[in-house]
Amino acid sequence: MIGRLRGILVHKQPPQLLVEVGGVGYEVEAPMSTFYELPETGREVLLHCHFAVKEDAHALYGFAKEAERALFRSLIKISGVGAKTALSILSGASVDEFARLIQRGDIAALVRIPGIGRKTAERLIVEMKDRVEGLGAIGGAAFTVAAGVPQDPVAEASVALQSLGYKPQEVSKLVQAAAEPGDNAEAIIRKALRQALKPGR
Repeated sequence: MIGRLRGILVHKQPPQLLVEVGGVGYEVEAPMSTFYELPETGREVLLHCHFAVKEDAHALYGFAKEAERALFRSLIKISGVGAKTALSILSGASVDEFARLIQRGDIAALVRIPGIGRKTAERLIVEMKDRVEGLGAIGGAAFTVAAGVPQDPVAEASVALQSLGYKPQEVSKLVQAAAEPGDNAEAIIRKALRQALKPGR
């Protein structure tokens, strides 16, 4: 089991990370909530990890905060919620925001997350209601937000949103509405995901 990684961040392209630890490069999938807090490549990073063994592959998931890993582990125990959907949930809402959606029984907001239909949203509300309490209080590491603007932040944000399950046409609308001059990819993605969860869409 791999519970934590501390090493050099070699590469980051949502949802994939490459972290070198003792000369070994670990490929890690992470939600956007973690990407927002990553340091620049070449710097040290600490990730809380979940190691999953599948029939055809091994997968490693990394999180900036212990609370995110705890929520991820709770989500994948629910029928109909796989790792990809759990990452989409964590990308679209913070642990505290997700807890509020569950406590309010906000089905309309939940079904706007890729991979979640009405039945799954209803199941989440029923099964997660007791589990989300106190998750936000779990401690975790914090990182410095990466500086600098990528060469094409709009394209990078678009690729990341599609990898989370949003359809190309929807991605185009979200990015167009979110992108402002000077924004880096993380800023565009953060605003686009918030827009995606807004009522009335």
